[in-house]
Amino acid sequence: MSLPLLVVDDSSFARKQVIKALPKGWDVEISQASHGQEALELISQGKGEVVLLDLTMPVMDGYGVLESIRARDLPAVVIVISGDIQPEAEARVKKLGALAFVKKPLNTENLLTVLNDFGLYSE
Repeated sequence: MSLPLLVVDDSSFARKQVIKALPKGWDVEISQASHGQEALELISQGKGEVVLLDLTMPVMDGYGVLESIRARDLPAVVIVISGDIQPEAEARVKKLGALAFVKKPLNTENLLTVLNDFGLYSE
């Protein structure tokens, strides 16, 4: 059975880059969201067991998504992918429950390492 994976970013180009960086042969069913509110709806529908989440978006930002996932106890494992490289941002998302923080521009090897480290993907 495919793993429901949700890619959340307001930039369609960035979402395509993330999808392109995913490991080849990883059995995932990919959904996409362009803002946090849309992401929460998809997670509630079971389409985001693993979420690759941007922080800066309209409607609801990534911090709001993380807060809502926690408040609603939604079954989602979140990896933040963001260009906001401030140490405070990384500390804040981890405090809100994100597993990891991957910096943009996305490096395929960095993403693969994070997925391996947390047992989400193995070659």
